[in-house]
Amino acid sequence: MSNKKLRFGLPKGSLQEATIEKMAKAGFNISVSSRSYIPYVDDDELEVRLIRAQEISRYVEHGYLDCGITGHDWIIENGSRVHEVGEFIFSKVSRRPARWVLCVPENSPVKSVKDLEGKRIATEVVNITRRYLKKHGVRAEVEFSWGATEVKAHELVDAIVEVTETGSSLRANKLRIVDELLSSTPRLIANHDSWKDEWKRKKIETMAMLLRGALDAEAKVGLKMNIAETNLAGLLESLPALRNPTISNLSQKGWVAVETIIDEHVVRELIPRLKAAGAEGIIEYPLNKVVY
Repeated sequence: MSNKKLRFGLPKGSLQEATIEKMAKAGFNISVSSRSYIPYVDDDELEVRLIRAQEISRYVEHGYLDCGITGHDWIIENGSRVHEVGEFIFSKVSRRPARWVLCVPENSPVKSVKDLEGKRIATEVVNITRRYLKKHGVRAEVEFSWGATEVKAHELVDAIVEVTETGSSLRANKLRIVDELLSSTPRLIANHDSWKDEWKRKKIETMAMLLRGALDAEAKVGLKMNIAETNLAGLLESLPALRNPTISNLSQKGWVAVETIIDEHVVRELIPRLKAAGAEGIIEYPLNKVVY
């Protein structure tokens, strides 16, 4: 058993469930107890810490964590100097990036950021908002919001900067988007010194590879089918393979088995075409990882 440990920051909050699910697909089973911020993981070389996504980049930067997963937005908000290992597009709602947007009530006279001169804005991302205002030459008061920011836009402040994926919550709160400040996706980040350590770097790279494989597999499925050799050429013209499909002989003379990996969204159109091309015994199956 190795005595070496890699301290990994798991984001508590909106990304928590999705991250645990993706880590499980990558081969790391993590279970969280409500009584402890130290989750269990079935890897003796990993020490997982459950920390708010807003704080992970700071703890990674200062070396309290070797690596962690957090949003690009919080890295920028904190101004953290970390090594970015990779971008991993997943979330609790969709595979869309999260967007930090400037919003006002639907009936507000504000049409652009310039109209907020001398006004008050509430947000969780104070630094990002101040930099945005400075870039546009606008002087406005920016206050930190502890939550329920959408409600404040109608009574307490002139505008808010809030995060959204689909925009449904903003519409439900009768808010109008004026501008987008930042688009953010989850990132795996590492402490610079940890990245220079050969063992830690290899461990982090392995995690990244398996996580990437798990995410890539989500949008793809495997297909197996049998077909007469005489119909094989016509079938291959209909098959958008990930690479070249695998073809193997069957015990039944004159027949072959074909196997490939394709994008899941094309399956419903593809299977009838494969059937028409002479394929039989078509099997579709889910994938756990696709490692390129």
